[in-house]
Amino acid sequence: MEKKVHPELLGHLMATPEIKLDWETVDINMVRQLANEVSRSNPQPRDETITISDQLIPGPEGAEEVRVRIYEPIEKKGILPGLLWIHGGGYVMGTPDSDDALCQRFVSEAECIVVSVDYRLAPEHPYPVPLEDCYAALTWFADHAYELGVDVSRIGVAGASAGGGLTAALTLLARDRKGPHIVFQMPLYPMIDHRNITPSSIEITDHRVWNRDYNIKAWELYLGAKQKGEVSPYASPALAADLSGLPPTYTCIGTLDPFRDETINYVARLSQAGVTTEFHLYPGCYHGFELGIPDAEVSQRALKQYVEAMKLGLQ
Repeated sequence: MEKKVHPELLGHLMATPEIKLDWETVDINMVRQLANEVSRSNPQPRDETITISDQLIPGPEGAEEVRVRIYEPIEKKGILPGLLWIHGGGYVMGTPDSDDALCQRFVSEAECIVVSVDYRLAPEHPYPVPLEDCYAALTWFADHAYELGVDVSRIGVAGASAGGGLTAALTLLARDRKGPHIVFQMPLYPMIDHRNITPSSIEITDHRVWNRDYNIKAWELYLGAKQKGEVSPYASPALAADLSGLPPTYTCIGTLDPFRDETINYVARLSQAGVTTEFHLYPGCYHGFELGIPDAEVSQRALKQYVEAMKLGLQ
């Protein structure tokens, strides 16, 4: 894999140890704890012009409350657009807190108010729980847009990796339920195909990055018992037969990401369905490169491009 890696990312990859997990015996809570410790060892910078607050909102019908993290400018210039952000983590890990820096950047540069949803995780809460938590957050956001200072006609949805998969699923669900209007979606390098049959899903096996082994197990944990039956397109959006009527879309991915081909297929099908779509493919870049190595020029370029796309999409 090293020969294909972007030169700016190679040093980071070479310094990253291989982590081979025995998913059959691993303690998922230990994995989450390790991930959180890594996140805490790299504290997120705070923008003094932005407030960050947590709030509990009603979850899906009959369910427990869901935490959302709200990012808003201290000085608001009129009614702003809104962004529902969905964190990544293979559907089994992650919290909104790990994306503080990115969400603050959306507020300051895309000039919006961000609500990030702390959806419940698999395997304790397999599909459809995480998606329903996101739908509950979207509904709450739309219902409380006025008091948040948000234009309800300009709410977008975005996320990376599993968050990108939930973004793609949520826009399908909102369309079909005739739920809150979504003006723009940004599923970044999305996890949208449980079948793992594309060339890139087979090709990427390096255990220093998100790879085939991790992906197969994460999907098993997310789908639970449903893995053995018919899988819903709301769980695995690559299965959706009809992509028409979805909001304008921006996405990007690296050539060394196992999700490369499912993303390319999704982009092609969106375009064929008449959905306005912008797509960027970054040579030699692996999964989550722009957040993992933010100082690299290619990472700064990717970040700048999708933050600008968000600003345009929410206008």
